[in-house]
Amino acid sequence: MKLSILDQAPVSQGTSHTQALLDMQQAVLLAEELGYHRFWFAEHHNTPGFVSSAPEISMAYLAGQTQRIRLGSGGTMLMHYAPMKMAETFKTLCTYAPNRIDFGAGRAPGGDGKAILALSEGRDTRMQDLYHKLQETLLLMQDKDGQAPYNQNIVAAPQNITLPEVFLLGSTGNSAAEAGKMGLSYAYVQFFTGTIDKSVFDVYRHNFRPSAFHQEPNVLACYMVTVADTQEEADYQALSTDIARLHLYTGRPIVRMSPEDAQNYPLTMAEKLFLEQNKSYHLRGDLASVVNTLHAEQEKYGFDELMICTIPYSQQFKLQEYRELAQAFGL
Repeated sequence: MKLSILDQAPVSQGTSHTQALLDMQQAVLLAEELGYHRFWFAEHHNTPGFVSSAPEISMAYLAGQTQRIRLGSGGTMLMHYAPMKMAETFKTLCTYAPNRIDFGAGRAPGGDGKAILALSEGRDTRMQDLYHKLQETLLLMQDKDGQAPYNQNIVAAPQNITLPEVFLLGSTGNSAAEAGKMGLSYAYVQFFTGTIDKSVFDVYRHNFRPSAFHQEPNVLACYMVTVADTQEEADYQALSTDIARLHLYTGRPIVRMSPEDAQNYPLTMAEKLFLEQNKSYHLRGDLASVVNTLHAEQEKYGFDELMICTIPYSQQFKLQEYRELAQAFGL
């Protein structure tokens, strides 16, 4: 099973936005060394706790520093960009790094209402028509005319390039069906839902039609994980991530505090209940138990690829997780 990484360029308390991006660069270089298959960059806006706001820039910069690992957007948020711009951007990336670029298309805004308004300059974001927008992008990537009049008789340069692998991000039967009809890979974000509904994958495979991008169906599942020597240490390290998620869901600034500060954070009874009820969104434990769980999930649900996202307070702890997981999965 292929093993890959999603990174959001998280900012830990006491560090800078610049350092968060440098940490992500360090993570990519180590991931390639360890044998990970893909490294994806998230897209977040107006969210100071995450500073991966321009995944295509990170992909371009780090493609020049790596040789093998695939680099991708997880995802490119469709509502913010014109199909021609997305096609040109990813075709350019594929020209410089052929057979190493992934276009992960997301339908979420990646930010709050203020971010949506700023990125659209107050115009209609076409949130209701994002599948059509993706189809237009795919046509232009293939050097074809789009269906919309303004996407005809134009050249999305460069042409005649090796196409990227294309994924549609989602967690519902609707997105799965659309990914299948368009002949794309499907990326299921488990840590958005806390569970996996196998029927979603069945819908995807039932609707799959071969395309210029993929001849066979392919399902990737992404989990939030924290691994340590013991369950107690994993719980200790994971709490700061869980509190940051709590802040996100309750509209407060995301603060990724140290494990020590997280232990002393004054949680209300309601907040403690929230954290307890949301444990399924974040798999944590000793290395063997986490790996066994992930293998069991793959066998149960039948996904083809596994992607992990880990966002502890410490960069060195994160890199050690990458090393241990790579060894455990036999990379």
